[in-house]
Amino acid sequence: MLMFAVLATLLPSLTTVWISYIENKRALQAKASEELLGVSAQALREVDLWTKELRYDLRVFSSSYEVTENLERIPIANGEPVHSGIYFKRLTDYLNSVRDRFPDYSELMVLDHHGHVVATSASQSRPVALPSDWASELTHNDWALSTPYWDSAGAHPEILVSVPIESGGGRAGRGGGSSRLVGALASRVNLRAVADTLRRFAPGETGQIYLMTRTGRVIVSSQGSSRELMRQGYSRDATNGLLARESRAIQFASFTGDRVVGSVRVVPSLDWIAVSEIPTTEAFRQVARLRNVTLGIVLLLLAVVGALAYLLSLLIVRPLDRLAQAAAKVAKGDLDVDLPVTTGSEVGYLTQVFNDMVARLRDSRTELERLSVTDPLTGLFNRLQMMEVLENEVRRSRRLHHHFSVVMADVDLFKKYNDEHGHPAGDEVLKRVAAIMRDASRDVDFVARYGGEEFLIMLPETELEGATEFAERIRKKLAKEKLSAGRITLSLGVSAFPMHGDSPDQLIAEADAALYLAKRAGGDRVIAAARPKVSAT
Repeated sequence: MLMFAVLATLLPSLTTVWISYIENKRALQAKASEELLGVSAQALREVDLWTKELRYDLRVFSSSYEVTENLERIPIANGEPVHSGIYFKRLTDYLNSVRDRFPDYSELMVLDHHGHVVATSASQSRPVALPSDWASELTHNDWALSTPYWDSAGAHPEILVSVPIESGGGRAGRGGGSSRLVGALASRVNLRAVADTLRRFAPGETGQIYLMTRTGRVIVSSQGSSRELMRQGYSRDATNGLLARESRAIQFASFTGDRVVGSVRVVPSLDWIAVSEIPTTEAFRQVARLRNVTLGIVLLLLAVVGALAYLLSLLIVRPLDRLAQAAAKVAKGDLDVDLPVTTGSEVGYLTQVFNDMVARLRDSRTELERLSVTDPLTGLFNRLQMMEVLENEVRRSRRLHHHFSVVMADVDLFKKYNDEHGHPAGDEVLKRVAAIMRDASRDVDFVARYGGEEFLIMLPETELEGATEFAERIRKKLAKEKLSAGRITLSLGVSAFPMHGDSPDQLIAEADAALYLAKRAGGDRVIAAARPKVSAT
């Protein structure tokens, strides 16, 4: 009877201990997987943000008046651009000024549509290895990337990035007229900033995050970069195997030969692969320690029964505690909550309902934020958002010593048009004017409904003359429109930073004053704000 009692106690206890060990092992594996997926997602967002900023900056520089105008004026001799003359010097000076302000650009170059180097910020021009589909990439994707390489002179990894330079209408806005590719602004970009970003998100104590190409060749790593590192990598089959299990924590053999636990994600903007990994010895160190503790617990079985009962109670209370903490976060306005549904019980159902509620709250807040910055009739940004954008652009232009322009537009005789044809017809006019302005603008431009029949357009990296030409195109486009209720015209006023002021209010006031002059002159015209008088000394 005593043996039976011992066995009756021992077998359920051993079974309980073994189940507890397995569950804790899974929990530790899930924790390691969660850490890997979290840091890889953060690193991916940072690299993607860096890429978008790089692309935006290069697009802004390529649309500069200094680039487009001087490139088209450089003479050609024997099929090659002439590396001398005033236009060549202006282009070179502009590249050097940009290079001095952006240390990550090892070299800035202007290429013609054949890929020949027209001007460079380097003291001596180096060969440019362009892919065969370079021009096609520029046309369809608005930029082109080279294969990453190791720069021997600077002892760092680099990549050649190029964005298109377009003539005529492409400069002021693709909707404003036809454009053609006349060349490209190319930059040798130092990948040191990317390596620093990866270093901040390296998982664990000895883990690492690195980027590699789709062919499996390593580019940069959080543990450092070198020429030898860029020669290492995976085979194509191994790379495809990793991509087949993207966004999951898996075990595999690293390019160093070590067994690791890691996750793989694709960086969409670069078409590179981000890999985060931790050696299995580090990832499962706690599991091994837990196994030893479990064996000790088996030897002290009677004492452990109470501890196991307490542990089981925690397994029930923990989801409720997590749910309470998440509810407190939501009450404070933090909607970035997504609880794991670990069971199919009532607690699991309650957690799922809570997740659905938070998701709907997030969607509602996103829609409210969108509505708060847009005009419901035209779909353009509203006045509040425009003032915020103008403030940011003034600060940026002050810091970088750049130019930008502001265009104020007003529909001529709109009240009379409304009275004669009704408000629905007037609404259609405002929608059509908004569509014309949106189509005529570049990706970097900002169009807003300022109020009533007034519109405001902000043109980065555009001086007064270019903004006046842009406004004239909009005026002519609307003048040709055949509306069902009659013809509508625009009056437009233009001001420029810093010529007419160094604050949003001053720029808007100058543009509005020019608009008033256009109205007084009979409307249907563009008037630029007067240049400030220079006092004689």
